[in-house]
Amino acid sequence: MNNKIVWITGASSGIGEALVYAYNKAGAKLIISSRNRDELFRVKSNCKDQINVHVLSLDLADNTSLKGKSDEAIKIFGRIDILINSGGISQRSLALETNLETEKRLMDVNFWGTVILSKAVLPQMLAQGSGNIVCVSSLVGKFGTRFRSAYAASKHALHGYFDSLRIEIDNPNVHIMLACPGFIKTNVTINAVTANGTAQGTMDDAQENGMMPKVCAEQIMKAIEAKKEEVYIGGKEVKGVLLKRFFPRLFSKIIRKAKVT
Repeated sequence: MNNKIVWITGASSGIGEALVYAYNKAGAKLIISSRNRDELFRVKSNCKDQINVHVLSLDLADNTSLKGKSDEAIKIFGRIDILINSGGISQRSLALETNLETEKRLMDVNFWGTVILSKAVLPQMLAQGSGNIVCVSSLVGKFGTRFRSAYAASKHALHGYFDSLRIEIDNPNVHIMLACPGFIKTNVTINAVTANGTAQGTMDDAQENGMMPKVCAEQIMKAIEAKKEEVYIGGKEVKGVLLKRFFPRLFSKIIRKAKVT
């Protein structure tokens, strides 16, 4: 990782923050982004090598500003070697009770924010002949559950888009990977939006008992190094991917009864 330039969104907490520390320890030069500038500087202060950590605040929901932010990111160190799209928001509300504005916000942040940043950085990677684009999706990007309809839609959309983009690129040195975490012990459920767009404000039991972000980050790093196209990370919930694929009716029965909060 020495002298590799890594840009991480969602870097002020959770998986994104854990990835910052992991890549900083590995010797990478970092650009760290999220909406919360103060929290980004807190994360930077926790890094062993602070000189090579650059703070670039952005709002993934402000889609019109993201191309300019990407240009700014590339100018910082002259290139981007790895873009990790870790920023996003979750949902805890029933579909029929969730207003359209909240659903659109989930798509703007989780899907369009990731697409816009990736499309802005990709030409530079193709020009230099190498690069990695990583989308932190979710197991819910492979199957839906209650209380996550628009969130699941935004993550499913990432898979369709980036699977297609990978085929279009067809460059052995430019890699696209989708990482699908399950229950990771982060604040994602505390910040998850409810039907009217306000934050839930509480931690789900499943999340509280989930995998530690540091472990998740390490597994994502290993998957990037192994040039995997897709990786599933978590506990027994990971089995849902295969169950959905081979036994869809059985999966539907199980997921209806499963505790997903």
